[in-house]
Amino acid sequence: MLDAVKRTFMGLWSALRRSAGLFYIAVSWPFRARHSTAGKRSLIFRAVVALLVLVLVAAYGQFLWRTQVWNGFDPEFAKAYGFADRKVAAGQSLPDKPGTCQNSGIVATVADLTDGNVNQNDWVSSTLLYKLGFFGLDWDDTPFFDNKASFQRGVNQVARRVAIELADNLGRVRGTSGINTDLQDARGNIQFDESTWYFGLSPFGFKTPSPGYYRAAIKSWRKFNSDLETCKAVFDARADNLVQLLDRSANDLGNTSDILRRRSEEHNAGWFDMRADDRFWFAYGQLYAQYAIFQAASADFADVIRERNLTAIWAEMEKQMAAALRIQPMIISNGSEDGIFMPNHLSTMGFYILRVRANMVELRGVLER
Repeated sequence: MLDAVKRTFMGLWSALRRSAGLFYIAVSWPFRARHSTAGKRSLIFRAVVALLVLVLVAAYGQFLWRTQVWNGFDPEFAKAYGFADRKVAAGQSLPDKPGTCQNSGIVATVADLTDGNVNQNDWVSSTLLYKLGFFGLDWDDTPFFDNKASFQRGVNQVARRVAIELADNLGRVRGTSGINTDLQDARGNIQFDESTWYFGLSPFGFKTPSPGYYRAAIKSWRKFNSDLETCKAVFDARADNLVQLLDRSANDLGNTSDILRRRSEEHNAGWFDMRADDRFWFAYGQLYAQYAIFQAASADFADVIRERNLTAIWAEMEKQMAAALRIQPMIISNGSEDGIFMPNHLSTMGFYILRVRANMVELRGVLER
């Protein structure tokens, strides 16, 4: 019996060796011909193959750089704006500078967040190699090269939300005046598809890639803030506008929390859950952007926050956001909630998101009373 099993495995091994030998001959024959016409053709063939290999190495080297190097990443970057030192709400006249108004921290922050996505870094989701995937498999379905793209999409989701609020409410007087054209243009551009490359099939033809539209949005936001500084634009820092911003941001967090919960419950595979990382980093990017936006909002709505005694609740919300952003595991695990070796980072992030959302709901409740 043992001899039969041994002969079977030896036969399989022999067959594998012969197959490997035939494959080697088939691939290497152009490189071994040297003294004939075939040999001359093989030189051309080798040169073409070498060129293709060099192109692939360069392309994937660039792809590795784009996906693994995070320029300007700093959860506390908004501290540099000095929002806590501002004495005047957005859109109000500066007493020490006649003819000048306070610009909007929210607008400056959303422009810089988007600038970080497309100028300080490459926008990963629309690059060719990211769209091609890993041998046809979407990078989001692998544990490789998708964390930065997911983070960027989380930041962009917040930018899209803020763009809507700016165009529809904050940049208009009580929502009845005309829409500011710069804010309207920014809203349209930041909503553009996140994965458009220079060429596409639906519709067929050449296209402007996604980063081009996002750069146009940055330009429009900065133009609006320049006009606001010279009192040529308006920023309506009313309590009901802050309620809208809080309410819709809380709804976005609620949706993200539900996504994390469902992933955690339905795909409990520890380190081997291939989609856990992009779910985590999308949520992280969303909180990263909201943390900066709401630090800016505390300056833009300074009068409302002071008059409604919201300072302590607001500070607690920012504290919870900062705590969530300190969670930066090297490998994202979607294990059981009481696991020892494979923790559940999705549940942990979901817990902090719900705490932040609860603070937003509390703030909204106080403002509505």
